[in-house]
Parts: sequence; C-alpha cells; structure tokens
Amino acid sequence: MASAAEQLAANLNFGAFAKATELKKRIWFTLGVLLVYRLGTYIPIPGLNMEAYAQAFANQAGGILGMFNMFTGGAVERMAVFALGIMPYISASIAVQLMTSVVPTLEQLKKEGEQGRKVINQYTRYLTVLLATLQSYGIAVGLESGANIVADPGWFFRISTVITLVGGTMFLLWLGEQITARGIGNGVSLIIFAGIVAGLPGAVAGTLELGRTGAMSTVFIITIILLAIAVIALIVFVERAQRRLLIQYPKRQVGNRMFQGDTSHLPLKLNTAGVIPPIFASSLLLLPATLAGFSDTRDLPEWGTAILAALGHGQPLYMLFYAGMIAFFAFFYTAIVFNPQDTADNLKNHSGFIPGIRPGQRTAEYIDFVLTRITVVGAIYLVLVCLLPEFLIAGTGVPFYLGGTSLLIVVSVTLDTVAQVQGHLIAHQYEGLIKKSKLRGGKKRR
Repeated sequence: MASAAEQLAANLNFGAFAKATELKKRIWFTLGVLLVYRLGTYIPIPGLNMEAYAQAFANQAGGILGMFNMFTGGAVERMAVFALGIMPYISASIAVQLMTSVVPTLEQLKKEGEQGRKVINQYTRYLTVLLATLQSYGIAVGLESGANIVADPGWFFRISTVITLVGGTMFLLWLGEQITARGIGNGVSLIIFAGIVAGLPGAVAGTLELGRTGAMSTVFIITIILLAIAVIALIVFVERAQRRLLIQYPKRQVGNRMFQGDTSHLPLKLNTAGVIPPIFASSLLLLPATLAGFSDTRDLPEWGTAILAALGHGQPLYMLFYAGMIAFFAFFYTAIVFNPQDTADNLKNHSGFIPGIRPGQRTAEYIDFVLTRITVVGAIYLVLVCLLPEFLIAGTGVPFYLGGTSLLIVVSVTLDTVAQVQGHLIAHQYEGLIKKSKLRGGKKRR
C-alpha cells in the first residue's frame, strides 16, 4: 500500500503548483540569481586584448581549458570576472573532506553537529580564497606570457586580475548560498548546471551545422541523439537506485508504556561518489597536454613527446587511464564520504541491528562489504557513461557539452531540484489539509 506522501505525490498537478505561493517565490528568486550569474560571465577582466586572447584560447580549447569553459558557461573563453567559476570552492570542499578523515580536530568538529559544520564551512571558505588567489595569479602570469594578450603587463595587472577573479568566485559562492537558503535546489550545483546548460544550444546548433554542410552524416547525428537519450535514461535509473539494508529495532518500554519493535531501511546509493570521479580524472589527464600547449614542446626529449602524444585526448592510453582513474576515485571518494564504522555505532546506540548480523564491528564489516560490491557496479556505470561519449568526442569532434560528464551533472542536478520542488508541493498540501481539518473541527464545536 502506498504511503501518504506517495499518494500526495501522485495527485500533484498544476493547480497545486499555482497555489504554492512560497514555492513560486523561491523559483523566481533562483531564476533571478542565475540570470545575474549569466550576466557576469560576459563581463571581461580589465586590461586584455580580447582578439589576441580569443586566438590563444582557440589553440587550447581541446584541453583542460575547454572543460573548465564548459563548467563556467563560457566565462573562460571570454575571460570574464567569473572565469574561475565555483571550482575553487569545490576543490576546497573536497580537500576539507579529505582532511576530516585524517585530522582529529576536524573529525571532532564534524561530530559536533550544526555548530561544528559551521566552523568547517568557514575553514572551507578560507581555503577557497587561498586556492582562488593562487589560480588567479597563475592565470595573470599565463596571460602575460601570451603574445599581445595583455595591454600593460606588470604587477598592477596581476593584482587587479587576482582581486577581480577572487572577488568573482566569492560572489558566486555567496549567490549559491542565497539560492540554497532562499531559493530552490542546491545553489553551487545549480550554478554549474546553468553554466553547462547555457552552452548546450550552441553545441547542438554546431552539430546540426556540421550535418548541414555534410561534414557529419544525418544518420550519425541521429545516432548521437539516441545515444544521449540512452545515457540520460541510464543516469536517471542508476542515480535513483539504492541498496536498502533492513534495520530492526527491538521492543522497548518507556515508563508504563510498551512500544512495539519497528523496522526501517538503511539506503546505500549505487553511485555514492556522484560526479566527482570523472571531474577529477578529466582534470588530471588533460593537465599535461594543457601545460605542454603553453610551453615549447621542442625542448622535450623523444620519450616525453611520445608519452604526451599517447596521453592525447581520445588516444587508447588516455582512455585506459581515464577509466582506471574514474574507478579509483569512485572507491576513494566513497570511502571518504561514508564511514561504515560510524554508521554501525549509530545503529548500536539506537538499539538498531541488521537481522542475522551482530551489532558493532560485525555490522560495520557487513556494511563495508555491501558498499564495496555496489561501488563496483557504480564505478562500472561511471566508466560506461563517461567513456562511450568520449569515443565520439575524440573521433568526430562532438563538443564537450555532449559528453558523459556534462550529461551526468545536468541529469543529477535536475533530479535533485525536482525532488525538492516535489517536497515543497507535498508540504504545501499537508498545510492545506491541516487548515481544512482545523476549520471543520471549529464548525463542529459550534
């Protein structure tokens, strides 16, 4: 039998949405903030010769710059104030999560609840400023090394570039926090989502233009569309998939009352690591080619040139390393974000247990065993989703936007946002039912 929440969700319609005034305000606020973000991606930093920069970027668009340009909605291509995007914050968040596993002080803060979480978030912001400062200074130096890109090279340009780019990143972080608090969905994820989606129309138009000019066959374009639909369906299925462990709670007596035993489930996501593994793997593999593009490859030894060519985008060795690193980061990040021992201890403290498994260490080992098995499936899923489109990108020149990583981010954020919208609608319907019950109760008392 369906639960009350499932029955309400089945009855959701546009009429219920029209009456949810608070939800509409949150959606309009979110759209307004994303509009501000999009406007910021078109404001270039001062002191650049944009024609020379556009030519230099075109030579490096196939490396890591192309991927970062996708995540920032074209801000890197225009060297806008939001060129760093939200990536320094994501890197800082991952670094802090890593440190919480090895630094006892941070691990203790993590266990202190809301207050500890606020302190960790503050540390994350400090690290974000540091990383953004280092990256923006590197960008300033790199721009100065280009031919005629900077009008007036020197420390004034470097300082102004650092202040502009770091300020843009921190402003984006503030916008993301505003979306999370006053809008709908996760603010940071929606900013990345908006950057990718903003480039999709241009990528689709470019692909259709290749078909119009005959550079790409109509059958192949239809195949790409069908493959994208199949990948989206696979992502939706796997991202919603869970392995539920049955949890039982024994009978307990509180005062003079005896409460019956209860059952619950411990949900383990099939893909606990999310989109972190492909992002990390792509960044690390594209970094050598990008650095080589800015330097003189004639100074490299013969073996260095051979390795660099083998690690080029779309090469067999690149694909092999890409698949291996995705699988590695899938296990590595899952081990960081989910601790079976803490979960087993929490179950034991609340008198919960898995049927047939002794509470404590045996429960932790069993959860770790199950989590390892489903992570194998999740890693294979990530490799398939990210590697199959990579073959198309490498062989046909299909844009980054049609790759597995971008589709994975777009579909995952869409699912999370729709779930939050549905939660607000269900809460609104509950409020309406409570108000009606109070009115009916008042009439009866009269």
